[in-house]
Amino acid sequence: MRTTDGRLPGPEIWIRGPVSAPEPPPGPYSVRPGPRRFSWLGTHGGAGASTLAAVYGGHDCGRDWPGPDDPPSVLLVARTHACGLDSVLRMLEVFRRGQAPTGLDLDAVVLIADAPGRLPRPLAQRVRPIESVIDVYRVPWVHDWRLGDLSGTPPRETEPLIRLTATAARRGH
Repeated sequence: MRTTDGRLPGPEIWIRGPVSAPEPPPGPYSVRPGPRRFSWLGTHGGAGASTLAAVYGGHDCGRDWPGPDDPPSVLLVARTHACGLDSVLRMLEVFRRGQAPTGLDLDAVVLIADAPGRLPRPLAQRVRPIESVIDVYRVPWVHDWRLGDLSGTPPRETEPLIRLTATAARRGH
């Protein structure tokens, strides 16, 4: 079959480039994608899931699995002390074995500094196996959070976490 100008149909797509699918017309059931929501799941007591949910948005699960009405995208939260890092490894194993509730999507691990300053070498070595299997976001020690003041802007070191949780616009970043 020839085109209206007499040419055979064919590779003109490569000349024009790929054609994107047309946008569906807005209707009563059209869904506009918004910021992705997360469930913050503490891997141990005092991990900081409540603080992160308050600062970055999302659902605070505490140490319980997200419920059916909660966001299924999970961010595991732990402190950077030895027990906290061990608890992350145990939770990663739960997900690896398929023992987490059906429908949950493990997105990343968020490690909150358990003290100000640099992470000691033995603890940094415990972080490496975690980083080898999943994205890890780090949150430094924030003195104001310890005092209960969550009103300030998040630390600049957490910019990747801000982008992940899509709160930059809401927080004025």
